[in-house]
Amino acid sequence: MVWKTLLMRRTGQHKRPVFPTLKEGQLALTWIGHASFLLQFNDLNALFDPNFANWLFLLKRVKRAGMKIEDLPPIDLVLLTHAHFDHFHKPTLRKLPSPKLAVMPWGMGDLARGLGFERIIELKWWETLTHGDLRVTLTPSKHWGARTLRDAHRGFGGFVVEHQGRSVYHAGDTAYSEGFKEIGKRCKPEIALLPIGAYMPDELRRVHMGPDEAIKVFKDLGSKWFVPMHYGTFRLSFENMDEPPRWLNELAHQNGITRHVRMLVEGVPAIF
Repeated sequence: MVWKTLLMRRTGQHKRPVFPTLKEGQLALTWIGHASFLLQFNDLNALFDPNFANWLFLLKRVKRAGMKIEDLPPIDLVLLTHAHFDHFHKPTLRKLPSPKLAVMPWGMGDLARGLGFERIIELKWWETLTHGDLRVTLTPSKHWGARTLRDAHRGFGGFVVEHQGRSVYHAGDTAYSEGFKEIGKRCKPEIALLPIGAYMPDELRRVHMGPDEAIKVFKDLGSKWFVPMHYGTFRLSFENMDEPPRWLNELAHQNGITRHVRMLVEGVPAIF
């Protein structure tokens, strides 16, 4: 798989994003690629799992990031779902513009030291960080957190961000589990950023999910909007690169939820 990816031409173009002027209660999401998003309110800029790398060791990025890292606005908050190299990318984190606060699962703080953050906070599942109107809750997932063979103590999960009466859920890396019903019951996220790639062969479904299970998650959560992620950027498994979004669109039509699926274009802010 790695050798086949080396021969693939890298596609996509960096865009210079035109960030919208937001009113209170509006939010904008910009998909950078893979599991990386910029979340904006009129008083907050937050990043989920930022990764601008063209290479992860021998793993080639086959679609360019939607924007250049220098085009990011000043970052108030960085949310890191787990320590895997495609989600916790140290070279990217070192280059972020003035990051103030990093929030991550338990056992990861040592990895973030020296990367430029003013403050680092670790959470356990269902713990919530509050600051004024902002609430950040770490939610359970079905994955694992080790970065190497010797650090299985590191945590993992997803985040629900609540601010100005809106809520966004980033699931991180995860397989399907009944736990999503509990997340929906407790947090009621309006917008769900859900992974849909890296599910073939079937053994990978122990830690990832495909579009079929992501739709089950969307229904379990009771969310209004489904924003797919974790596809089309790195070749992590054996399904065709274009299969996850194609299959998702097909299943969304069959399930009558097409109007609730927002397929974002890398580097283009979308207002919700």
